[in-house]
Amino acid sequence: MGKSCTRRGFLGRSLGTAVGIGLAGKALGAEGQAPPSDAIRMGFIGIGAQGGGHLHSLAAQKDVQVAGISDVTQPRLDAALKRYATAKGHHDFRELLDRQDVDAVVIATPPHWHALMCVHAAKAGKDFYVEKPMTLHVGESVAVVRAVREHGRITQVGTQIHEGANYRRVVEIVRSGVLGPINCVRTFNHVGQTLRGLGKPPDGPVPAGLDWELWVGPAPMRPYNPMITASAYQHCSFMDFSGGWMPGMAPHIVDLPVWALDLGLPTMVSCAGGRFVIDDVGDAPDVQEALFQYPKLVMTWMSNMTSSYGFDFQGGGGRSRRLGIYFHGEQATLFTDYGRYVIVPEDDPKKQPELPPSSLPPSPGHHREWLDGIKTRRQPSCNVAYHHRVNVPICLANLSLKVGRGLRFDPATETIVGDPEAARLMMPVYREPWKLG
Repeated sequence: MGKSCTRRGFLGRSLGTAVGIGLAGKALGAEGQAPPSDAIRMGFIGIGAQGGGHLHSLAAQKDVQVAGISDVTQPRLDAALKRYATAKGHHDFRELLDRQDVDAVVIATPPHWHALMCVHAAKAGKDFYVEKPMTLHVGESVAVVRAVREHGRITQVGTQIHEGANYRRVVEIVRSGVLGPINCVRTFNHVGQTLRGLGKPPDGPVPAGLDWELWVGPAPMRPYNPMITASAYQHCSFMDFSGGWMPGMAPHIVDLPVWALDLGLPTMVSCAGGRFVIDDVGDAPDVQEALFQYPKLVMTWMSNMTSSYGFDFQGGGGRSRRLGIYFHGEQATLFTDYGRYVIVPEDDPKKQPELPPSSLPPSPGHHREWLDGIKTRRQPSCNVAYHHRVNVPICLANLSLKVGRGLRFDPATETIVGDPEAARLMMPVYREPWKLG
């Protein structure tokens, strides 16, 4: 980067004077690191397994300086600050967002916090990366997109598989038309938990060093249970904090058809399911089936937490996690997961269609794409406006399950039609004193 390209130039806003904060054991401008005027000063909100992984990966980038870390678990925060010794620690994420010497933040808290933190970050002038699910409610998703647009933020959503070569190749094939017109897409995620699920550890005292009041935040208060905070996997079983397994996994899987077919928002969503077999401390559905209506296309979602049967992805059997996407075309069906795809022609199974040449450039890396976007002020492909089209159908499906009926949705106005109760429930009621605005 030349001398004429200053921090103000590539970040597109006036920021405070650079401070002496860098990677652990290295000063700003040290060998192998960007000089202070070119570095992105990064804050991290939530450093559990996923957030800690982002911290480790981004800290290894030469143009990132770890400026701040926030977590409500004090022992975890203290351990991170020892590793990144020049970073400033914050118990309350609002202190980090209010800092003028932080350019961008990574939000990797439990999902019930995402919307509120994203809106606050945008209003504070921070570019942000947010883990999926982006939000748990349609109204929250609309608010996040609006805040990002109004405040000109560069954003990335944590659907890491979006960068993968297999997804890119499937997009090229689908868009080429060799499958013929596609009128149906099926998506699924099956995980073979036993009926015991997570087990039944009793509610108990809050561990020393954990601020349970701040962890729960805008969600309804409830007694502490160790399964809720054990990991992102476990808390997918608690609806108030995660929305269940559909928001937990569908963002990665539904992303591919939305991308390949350039889907907008659905016009109708219906969902059925319940907690019928698993008997543990959680309350999320153990089976959930959703139907999404688009112009000239139907997409389905299947989730089963007690049977991991995986159709063409079954392999050798046994309990596992299996997922996939089926594109049903008039000329051929393509089925795919994260790492492979298979094309099954309609007329002659032995005659494979002629595939298009590669056209999508490879990703520079999920994190790298966001960092480059911060500098160029160009949005990454997984920005919140794009991901809104992935997120809203999932939120509508959970709402349909809650009210027990299908929902008609107007993509132009982003409102539920003819159902005042469901329309009201598009936005959650936060526990006091938390507010989205």
